[in-house]
Amino acid sequence: MADDLAAHMPLAGAKAWCLTDDKAGMQVQVRGVAEALGLAVDWKQVRPRGLWRVTAPWGPVDPREGFGDPAGRFSPPWPVIALATGRASIPYIRLLKRHAGIATYTVVLQDPKTGPRTADLIWVPEHDRRRGANVLTTLTSPHDFSPARLADLRTSMPAQIAALPAPRIAVILGGKNGAYRFTEADDDRFATALRSIAGLGASFLITPSRRTHKRLLAAALRATEGAPRFVWDETGDNPYPAFLAHADRFIVTADSVNMTGEPCATGRPVWVFQPSGGSAKFERFHASLRRYGATRLLPDTVTTLETWSYAPLDSATRIAREIERRWLARRRMLSGLIGPADR
Repeated sequence: MADDLAAHMPLAGAKAWCLTDDKAGMQVQVRGVAEALGLAVDWKQVRPRGLWRVTAPWGPVDPREGFGDPAGRFSPPWPVIALATGRASIPYIRLLKRHAGIATYTVVLQDPKTGPRTADLIWVPEHDRRRGANVLTTLTSPHDFSPARLADLRTSMPAQIAALPAPRIAVILGGKNGAYRFTEADDDRFATALRSIAGLGASFLITPSRRTHKRLLAAALRATEGAPRFVWDETGDNPYPAFLAHADRFIVTADSVNMTGEPCATGRPVWVFQPSGGSAKFERFHASLRRYGATRLLPDTVTTLETWSYAPLDSATRIAREIERRWLARRRMLSGLIGPADR
């Protein structure tokens, strides 16, 4: 059993540092890859302040961190592998690379903005422009909703979901950001689409996010009033994992790459609601998922509950396998440089 695990997951149990800032979306990406690798993780959330936060990712680590000091948080023995994401984490992964050298394999998720030498491997979503010999791309961002986790979630259905008739439509609400405006007309258009779906006999699983503005949530509630539904009121445990596991179809707002990508791990239909605004980067992302066959634009009025299928997107596993491949290749190279007499 141990030999099989070593062959299929060569980094399983390896000591790892996960360097992240305080953004939940970034932490989810690192967690998904770390779990796919089977790492023994030491989570190191970084919180630089003042000048050190302003100058990240290009500036140095605050000297008060005592990076490398035996009594500090960032001290030897160095990890076998380090994963980092978020602007504030980049000075730390760069400094770790200088301290540990080839002893630590370094990975950055998302473009570090500091060039290809920042880490041994850089992952970016396909809609990002960065490319290079040490750059890996995938259609969606990594997350921790692996096939195994979704299968486990599907073994039992919460009573509040089981009570709803099929088809169950999960409505995953984002909100305004720097790219999408969500005008009043957008919110009304969204409500019209939901109302038409309710008229086709669907039930709803509705969850807001921290960015969901009150007007959008109110529009969703007004449109589904009278239809069978389960609305998370942001108290108690978040039912979002159960929504992913048990929904028959999904509606997501276009403003979040993570929230759009996670339902695409299910292989089930995903409608995307497009509010006013957008950006070239978001359009490349959404166009790529439509080409793949995972998503379709949400019509203003839905006349039929169409269905489609596609191979579920599991970016965390793909990234993990590429990390393993490159880490093993470097280990073989180093073994070749160090002859038996030198070991």
